[in-house]
Amino acid sequence: MQIQAALVESPGGPFTLRTLDLDLPRSDEILVRVTAAGICHTDLGMRQLWPQDRLPMVFGHEGAGVVEAVGDAVTTVAPGDTVCLTYQSCGVCQPCAAGTPAYCEHAGALNMAGSRRDGSTPLSHPDGTPVHGNFFGQSAFATHCLTTASNTIRVPADLSPTLVAPLGCSVQTGVGTVSTVLRPRPGTTLAVFGAGSVGLSAIMAAVADGHTVIAIEPLAGRRALARKLGAAAVIDPTAEDDVTAAVRDVTHGGPHYAVDTTGRPAVVSQALHALRKQGTLALVGIGTAQFDTMPVITAGITIRGVTEGDANPTEAIPQLVDLYRQGKLPVETLITEFPFTDIEAAAGAALAGHVVKPVLTFA
Repeated sequence: MQIQAALVESPGGPFTLRTLDLDLPRSDEILVRVTAAGICHTDLGMRQLWPQDRLPMVFGHEGAGVVEAVGDAVTTVAPGDTVCLTYQSCGVCQPCAAGTPAYCEHAGALNMAGSRRDGSTPLSHPDGTPVHGNFFGQSAFATHCLTTASNTIRVPADLSPTLVAPLGCSVQTGVGTVSTVLRPRPGTTLAVFGAGSVGLSAIMAAVADGHTVIAIEPLAGRRALARKLGAAAVIDPTAEDDVTAAVRDVTHGGPHYAVDTTGRPAVVSQALHALRKQGTLALVGIGTAQFDTMPVITAGITIRGVTEGDANPTEAIPQLVDLYRQGKLPVETLITEFPFTDIEAAAGAALAGHVVKPVLTFA
């Protein structure tokens, strides 16, 4: 079938709308008509780094849509179901069997290879030239995509797809980092470094559970939003000579927990050294870090890497929907809508920090 998709055709190049051919679903695949797709910094970062030999490529991994067809082996969803799309997992390896599919042994091949696990791609130009896809098992920057049961989660039909789309990655990651991984003790303080969509989702989760949370964020609009969402204090790191000292001061000796969403070495170091003794740092942002191990050892600090908030999507996404229904997860405060045809403008707005979570809508 023919679809419209946003291609990246050169490393770091723009999103360009093209007409492509999409395979019909195999026995284990699901054809989804995309109704909304969030833009995540992972999409934008991978656009810059994606190798030439796997271009052109269709990105997008925060899709929402309606099931149009299923393969004969699919039993979890049916045509007409409204769904949230998330990361793909194999379902049978040791981590998957243990209920931690975010650490699937085949995650790279399933999510980041630009192809199906067998090396094929379901996308091509009308002349038959292959186009890479299957990003996070979906490639949602398109009017239609193919998914599998592991990353296609049924959601209530009355929810706006623009609200549903971010649940599959950024919201799931932020909420899960607090509620599933850190699980702050009552009376403790959490510092969130970086108030983008992941950081603000972490703040929502912490506030919903009654914890004291502070946000460290250079953009004034995001600091204001963190306050609106319940942060007890906000810090502008560009206005502080010593960010670590400022965090320690406002938390009366340092937070018990910290979340870094930036992946920036200087920020990771600030978060690490701001913690009080026996504190825990959750690393969510992708990047590099270098630090002296002595303070980590002498203070008994725990450093924990987190993928997708350790979420098991089949359980986590319905829980996120429930939190939204209860008014504890106001996802709409993060979202700015853009027509799919304006995807490059939406990407630019995200990179410039003008919006928190751009969500593409499809007519």
